[in-house]
Amino acid sequence: MAPSLRIRYQTIEVGKNDIHLCTLRDKQQFSDPNDEALDLGISSASWPIFGVVWPSSVVLANHVLGLNTSGKRILEVGCGMALTSHLLNKQQADITATDYHPEVEGFLERNTQLNNGNKIDFERVDWEDDSSDLGLFDLIIGSDLLYEDQHIALLAQFIENHTHPKSQVILVDPGRGRKNKLTKQMTAFGFSHDHIKPEHTDYLDAAFKGVILRFYREEK
Repeated sequence: MAPSLRIRYQTIEVGKNDIHLCTLRDKQQFSDPNDEALDLGISSASWPIFGVVWPSSVVLANHVLGLNTSGKRILEVGCGMALTSHLLNKQQADITATDYHPEVEGFLERNTQLNNGNKIDFERVDWEDDSSDLGLFDLIIGSDLLYEDQHIALLAQFIENHTHPKSQVILVDPGRGRKNKLTKQMTAFGFSHDHIKPEHTDYLDAAFKGVILRFYREEK
């Protein structure tokens, strides 16, 4: 973590669980002295996006809190501050976190220590050039992933590459207008779906206008 970055510490309450996070102080932080992020195509404007807690990630954590994750291998894509991964880790679930940003792993390790958790498996992955050894998962989760139209097909294919024939996907979309295009791609891969509004989002500072996208596929 670059010494020039300003950070903050906060605690997010998810049900009766306190998740402690070291994050960027705000969305104005930037440090890429060796052009590592720039070489990956991450601009200075988009660089800090990974490092703050977004409402969609809080909605995801609260939704996942009520799921039965016993015996399931779970993958969080585009994890950023990995709030849900830390929650699942606290619950002793089998969780792996992934992101494209080069700073995510350092924050993940620091926050795992803050929460006295077991090491969370992490891999930096590129949806477009997926050469990972992640394997297959029973449940894939993520929040606020569809920033650009080009991400739709890449994300759908990445999910297809890393899900068992019987699997579930839960993605929280804040309302960026791409959920139907993603649903079409997922349907082509054999997933059924529903879109639901999250209930009781009084844990957020403002009303949540997005939806939870749920995809299911049964083994043939």
